[in-house]
Amino acid sequence: MPALKAPLRRGRRKAGALDDATVRATWQVASLLLDYPDEGQPLDVVAQAIEALPASVAEPLARFLEHRRGTPLGALQADYVETFDTRRRCTLFLTYFLHGDTRKRGMALLRFKQAYLAAGLELDDTELPDHLAVVLEFAATADLEEGRRLLLDHRAGLELLRLSLTDLGSPYADLVTAVCAGLPPVGGDDLEMVRKLAAEGPPDEEVGLTPYGEPGFDAALTDPRYRPAPAPSGPVDLGLPAMPSAAPSGRGA
Repeated sequence: MPALKAPLRRGRRKAGALDDATVRATWQVASLLLDYPDEGQPLDVVAQAIEALPASVAEPLARFLEHRRGTPLGALQADYVETFDTRRRCTLFLTYFLHGDTRKRGMALLRFKQAYLAAGLELDDTELPDHLAVVLEFAATADLEEGRRLLLDHRAGLELLRLSLTDLGSPYADLVTAVCAGLPPVGGDDLEMVRKLAAEGPPDEEVGLTPYGEPGFDAALTDPRYRPAPAPSGPVDLGLPAMPSAAPSGRGA
């Protein structure tokens, strides 16, 4: 059958942009690999998923998977803690970049929890809802558009995380690079915020964070007017960097 030239269509999708199915698969893989490393992670399944992805995201994911498979588990676990638990600019908790340990972070966390409840999901109380692996799992398996909105709301922090990991030479930079490939490039106000965060770090406040899970904090969720959407029919498993160009060239609190 002869090849036909399709008419040029403007305003649909930018060249090189990832389709939704690719974004879901990429974010699901990244979610699994951004979790604390243990022997139960399905690395063979992850490898198969990566093989089906386009090179733009498959290459960084495959590099990390090679590192993951070639490094002793104890060393992986020690590096994970050193990378994400001791550096404020490498935290995996997205709201920390904009709000630090301040009272404003409590309401930002509530935004994530409400999004999950609206999709019929309830997160275990042992995990904060803004952890990047949790957000990616939610976007990949439950609600891609809402998950994307949550990430875009914290785009500057996500970009700072990518730059910080790259500056450290961390293998985890490849995972965040693949995640960012499913989002628009950073620009405008987000870019200015990245520069500010890179220079100053997350904010600090002596009063501190209103404890997540307090009755007063969760009051909005028990309001009888709040009606989460029905649960999905199928199972859902939620389980100082250099700046580009002119700019001055985090699971840790």
